[in-house]
Amino acid sequence: MEKENVTFWSEFILTGLLFQPEWKIPLFLVFLVIYLITMMGNLGLIVLIWNDPHLHIPMYLFLGNLAFADALMSSTVIPKMLVNFLAKSKTISLSECMTQFFFFAIASTTECFLLAAMAYDRYVAICKPLLYPVIMTNRLCIRLIVLSFVGAIVHASIHEGFMFRLIFCNSDIIHHFYCDIIPLLKISCADPSVNFLMIFIFAGSIQIFTVTTVLVSYSFVLFTILKKKSVKGIKKAFSTCGAHLSSVFLYYGPVLFMYVRPRSPEEEEEDMADSLFYVVIIPLFNPIIYSLRNKQVIDSLKKLLKEIF
Repeated sequence: MEKENVTFWSEFILTGLLFQPEWKIPLFLVFLVIYLITMMGNLGLIVLIWNDPHLHIPMYLFLGNLAFADALMSSTVIPKMLVNFLAKSKTISLSECMTQFFFFAIASTTECFLLAAMAYDRYVAICKPLLYPVIMTNRLCIRLIVLSFVGAIVHASIHEGFMFRLIFCNSDIIHHFYCDIIPLLKISCADPSVNFLMIFIFAGSIQIFTVTTVLVSYSFVLFTILKKKSVKGIKKAFSTCGAHLSSVFLYYGPVLFMYVRPRSPEEEEEDMADSLFYVVIIPLFNPIIYSLRNKQVIDSLKKLLKEIF
């Protein structure tokens, strides 16, 4: 009889960001503007790189795909969040929830791999400048990009597959503004220990591998820069790495804080703030960071604007 009275949920309620009702319209407008600027910045950067043959080199090919991952991440989460700002019922079906998580996992994992590949690219460019054209060819670059996306799809598929073993009957309320894996595991009435183990093994391994790659690459870069006697050479090396380092710190900080630190039920609000930062703010800042600090991108943009107008 107890089993017959259990309700199995196929539709959930996203609690979203907590705010006063009078802030509904202002927040909707703020996030709408952020989303539009994010899409314009990232898609504009992709078009710029695609349009200019001078930018068809590894550094910018990585950057174009990073912009695509940022655009995918924003488009996976923000449109639904905007709808929920104005909707009376903040519901999402199980299939929508799984789809949203799948594409979010692809975008976030791809970004991890791409940041590691970009760190290796900067290592070769600064530590082995004479061998750079031989080592970092467009062929190797494309292979690394393809491996980044394939690895991300496999990683997302593993978690998605294990999610289908779960049954949701404890609650239909997801304490988040999108379908992330941890909030979903919290409302499962099936034992989620296997899912947490998969997160620890696969997500943890990816984080360790990519962070280690970045740290080792930039350790060699730092030693090489410090050996330079020319102040001009040091400034040039730092300016070459500055944009990528900014993206690395912006991205890995919140991600590591969310998934590596010990968890407790009282940390939901902090998790939401961290998620908001890397889902909304980082995709907004990345194209700005790389564009404003890169003379070739600015020159290419000026050239494109002259052709248009």
